[in-house]
Amino acid sequence: MPRSVNSVASRARRKKILKQAKGFFGRRKNVWTVAKNAVDKAMLYAYRDRKTKKRNFRALWISRINAAARLHGMSYSQFMGKVKANNIDLNRKVLADLAMNHPDAFKAVVDKIK
Repeated sequence: MPRSVNSVASRARRKKILKQAKGFFGRRKNVWTVAKNAVDKAMLYAYRDRKTKKRNFRALWISRINAAARLHGMSYSQFMGKVKANNIDLNRKVLADLAMNHPDAFKAVVDKIK
């Protein structure tokens, strides 16, 4: 009985990886073993950096809220403590947006908690 290899599936697997490597530089885009390693590494970076992006944005929001709160004479920690104590349900993303784009609305929040 002849040896049976599923070359259709093998080719499809390789095509899928090479399609993901499209746009890579040099042999990383068209040599199977190099492209496979490059795509594996790229997927790891993508997974890791989806988490890192959340951390970076939270740090940015905290910086913006801190700067705006200090304009009104209080630190970030004092401001957030009073926001929580007064049951104002605005998250850091929204507060940072108010601080940057709607300073009068942010001032209204500050006046409410003082």
